[in-house]
Amino acid sequence: MANEKSLTGLTDAEAKEFNDFFTQGMSTFVGVAVFAHLLAWFWRPWL
Repeated sequence: MANEKSLTGLTDAEAKEFNDFFTQGMSTFVGVAVFAHLLAWFWRPWL
């Protein structure tokens, strides 16, 4: 049963690998966004 594919068509190992890539990509995106917001805040504070 461990090799059966789920509704997405991915095996458990493939789903975990996809999740790792997705998490890494989202973390990178959030990090860049936070850095951009800090630069904008230092340039022109809005509060």
